[in-house]
Amino acid sequence: MRATVAAAGAGRRIAAVALYGAAMGWLEAVVVVYLRALVGIGPGEAMPAGAEIMRRFAERPWMLPTEQGREAATILMLAAVGWLAAPRWPGRLGAFLLAFGVWDITYYAGLWAHLRWPPSLLAMDVLFLIPPHPWWTQPVIVPVAISCGFVALGARLMSRR
Repeated sequence: MRATVAAAGAGRRIAAVALYGAAMGWLEAVVVVYLRALVGIGPGEAMPAGAEIMRRFAERPWMLPTEQGREAATILMLAAVGWLAAPRWPGRLGAFLLAFGVWDITYYAGLWAHLRWPPSLLAMDVLFLIPPHPWWTQPVIVPVAISCGFVALGARLMSRR
């Protein structure tokens, strides 16, 4: 009986964390719709190379630090929900990974819904701006695959007693 109650509690926490991650992912997609317009990338248009994006950001000196701050806040929000969702470190890490994975997958689904971008999982994207690095420009399949792994591992860690 106790194991059944514990499993039901874990299932509810997993669902709540996934819902939080999905809401954050959708919000992130909406923000990026505005950002793409601000730097001159039209709906469905390919993402310019990383150096070109940084040049466009440099035209607006306030933009890069603002975006880096927003990205840092996003990671802190995901970490906070991880902390709140479980009493011990394995569950907290699991909740963070689950929220992160769902957030990132929903982000790309949201971009597709709003902009019909990316056209494929092989489309290039700038993944993060903190810290700025050439490795952060990758095909969309890379973060989506990593996020799928995060979702699976996160749910498993949250399910452990």
